[in-house]
Amino acid sequence: MKSIVVNIQDDNLVDKVLWLLDHFKNDGVEVVLKEDMEDLKLLKETRNDEKINFEDYLKNAN
Repeated sequence: MKSIVVNIQDDNLVDKVLWLLDHFKNDGVEVVLKEDMEDLKLLKETRNDEKINFEDYLKNAN
């Protein structure tokens, strides 16, 4: 898989580029915004964390 990073300063142009890329989704192109990718990486890191019972969490919330 190849990854390409495109930096765009103009918000109007961002919408146009995303519109264009969306037309390639059926061909296997995946579009992920950098902001979303960073959130997904952080979320992935928490998958192996120990689970805490919600009641215990509430008890220690303060």
